[in-house]
Amino acid sequence: MLDPLPTGQDLADFLAQGDDTDLVALGGQHVRTVTAMARAYTRGRGFTRTDCEDDIAAVILTAAARLVGNPEQLKREEIGDYSVTPTPFQGWSLAEAVVLNRYRRRAG
Repeated sequence: MLDPLPTGQDLADFLAQGDDTDLVALGGQHVRTVTAMARAYTRGRGFTRTDCEDDIAAVILTAAARLVGNPEQLKREEIGDYSVTPTPFQGWSLAEAVVLNRYRRRAG
């Protein structure tokens, strides 16, 4: 079933921060990036110009949520006397890859 492509508002709502306009704007940038990556990964399968399969929309939101949680893609961050190493976006999670691989065209 096709759903409209996710938006920054969808991402903010997914993160239960739908009224945060800064997050909506930042989320919109990350959703567009992840959408382009997903479209390229599947070589366009599961997408129309304005819609995508609902499971692909879920992948876009979960991957964009990871990315928006660490937008600078920092390896290490200092917080007082403590250092934190946030997880950068390193590609699709296993669950996301399982979904996208259903649509991916493979050579062979």
